[in-house]
Amino acid sequence: MQPQSSMPDQPEGPGALVPKWLNNGREIVPGLIIATVIAVAARYISEHQGGPVMLYALLIGMAVHSIYEDGSCQAGLSFAAKKVLRLGVILLGLRVSFSQILELGWQTLALVILSVLGMLLVGLVVARLLGRSSSFGLLTGGAVGICGASAALAISSVLPNSKENEQNTLFTVIAVTALSTLAMILYPSIGQMFGLDDVHLGIFFGATIHDVAQVIGAGFAVSDDAGEIATVVKLMRVMMLLPVIFIISFWSTRWLRNKDEPSASAMEVKAPVPYFAFGFAALVVVNSLGWIPETPHAILVDASSWCLVIAISALGVMTTLKTLVSLGHQHLFVIVGETLVLLGGIILALKYLV
Repeated sequence: MQPQSSMPDQPEGPGALVPKWLNNGREIVPGLIIATVIAVAARYISEHQGGPVMLYALLIGMAVHSIYEDGSCQAGLSFAAKKVLRLGVILLGLRVSFSQILELGWQTLALVILSVLGMLLVGLVVARLLGRSSSFGLLTGGAVGICGASAALAISSVLPNSKENEQNTLFTVIAVTALSTLAMILYPSIGQMFGLDDVHLGIFFGATIHDVAQVIGAGFAVSDDAGEIATVVKLMRVMMLLPVIFIISFWSTRWLRNKDEPSASAMEVKAPVPYFAFGFAALVVVNSLGWIPETPHAILVDASSWCLVIAISALGVMTTLKTLVSLGHQHLFVIVGETLVLLGGIILALKYLV
């Protein structure tokens, strides 16, 4: 009898020579390609037919959900939904500069800060009143208060990781995108009905409409002045993404888990550190100092949009319409309620305070 070797079994064949990181890369490629192809298709439809690219990406992804059942693409879709998403959030920092914020004065800045923090609180209250989770309230409150689908994706990444969180995120993206499109059509008439001039209309659009594209559409449909002011105010709201991510990251472990998941163990309550938020802040500083030339800056800003569309495409593939419908009408009531509160609050502030 031959003595047994104490050495561990060694892998045989050519695969033994392939580094682990390369194997991981090969696992990611199929799903990443699928998400990218969907993103390209969504952007093509948006540019040639009009409409929100995020919604197209989500719907196309959900239409090919059966691909997700093939295990070969799951790693890549997960990578796109998490890692590519965070890269897109980091690059969002290039859309914001301190000079843009200071141009509109402290009153507008205070209005934006108070409205964002207020929406987080309203989201928590409305969600709990309608029997939804606190995490859903923060997710929707942040999406409504900051920058729609982009904020929903960023906030989702620091909430407790679960299937429910994925479904809530997709539902929020659909709802805020649809409401943003509706707001782009209706808000100019609402603002003029309350006698707002172009300056106040710009502030109104920038402070209330959820997604950047729809803010720009509503503003420039009124006038160039309204469009420029609306864009700057909207970017001020985007800037609030950084502190909100830290607030929610902290709450998601010290409060949300205790309320929504009281059985969570101490091991599960370790706070996720949103390192990508530091990248976002760093690029805001870099953009404010003008260190990036115009052409690379434009390329990186476009890359941010691509990353976010790829991420939402991956999330779409990973879910089904049935799971979203099963969430119930209370989910929709939460987002609509937050939107109406924000609309009323900003109108009152512009009429009597700003």
